[in-house]
Amino acid sequence: MSPFKEDGLVWMNGRLVPWKEATIHVASHCVHYGSSVFEGFRAYETARGSVIFRLDAHIRRLFHSCKIYRMDIPYSQEQFNAAVIQTIRANKLKSCYVRPLVYRGYTSLGVDPFPNPVDCSILVWEWGQYLGPEAMENGVDVCVSSWARMAPNTFPALAKTGANYMNSQLIKMEALKNGYSEGIGLNVRGHVSEGSGENIFLVKDGTLLTPPLSCSILPGITRDSVMIFAGEMGLPVVESTIPREMLYIADEVFFTGSAAEITPIRSIDRIPVGSGKRGPVAAELQERFFAYVNGRRPDTHRWLTLIEW
Repeated sequence: MSPFKEDGLVWMNGRLVPWKEATIHVASHCVHYGSSVFEGFRAYETARGSVIFRLDAHIRRLFHSCKIYRMDIPYSQEQFNAAVIQTIRANKLKSCYVRPLVYRGYTSLGVDPFPNPVDCSILVWEWGQYLGPEAMENGVDVCVSSWARMAPNTFPALAKTGANYMNSQLIKMEALKNGYSEGIGLNVRGHVSEGSGENIFLVKDGTLLTPPLSCSILPGITRDSVMIFAGEMGLPVVESTIPREMLYIADEVFFTGSAAEITPIRSIDRIPVGSGKRGPVAAELQERFFAYVNGRRPDTHRWLTLIEW
């Protein structure tokens, strides 16, 4: 079942349009050549109102992705931030998922993207737990995918692009068809990279491990937040190349992401991770994360943007 109610408004190139009218032409460059860049993040309802988690960081990454692909956004970051807030307010959603999208539109076809306009849109909708409501406590069963992440100097992993997620789809479909909730991609050298749409962390002997940017990972905003929370907990954090077999002997493994938030992994390739359930580090990080985004902890990092209704 579609999560979309289809009765809301979509921001497109500076104006709000009805959901079903938010369309593009079939000849648009992005449809044929994957020339789209996007972001994903959440707004949460709190006692003092709705807040967007790390809006500035996400829009900054959107602009960085566009810079890599030579796409000149016809708006400033401040204007894009304001458009996100406008779209959430127009749809009257107290909590929601936000999807800004920048794409090459319709003028001509051919690999050369430059003749085509750079168009922008923002979608918002209500979206629950990405890997299921029970996943936060019980964890999920995942596999190591036979599909590798893109090699360096092929597709830039630091850019969040639609084309990159064709690789993610292969990882995800293989996992689902084999009875798992998610897959883990290895990099071209066979080291742990990330999930189809999530960063990954391991806990081993009191240290939090995560692959570095050089392992073809997206520089996740939730990943960065978790590393900061871990530092506040006094937990050492190491960005390190991680061999595949470390997944099987880790004390804990969990995913992070704007959609997945912090989701424990209970088994990998049918091998239980640790005790086979959510571990204490993931549990404490979840508590800190949700207390922060739900307004139960002070906004010490200035990560929350209040939406004034």
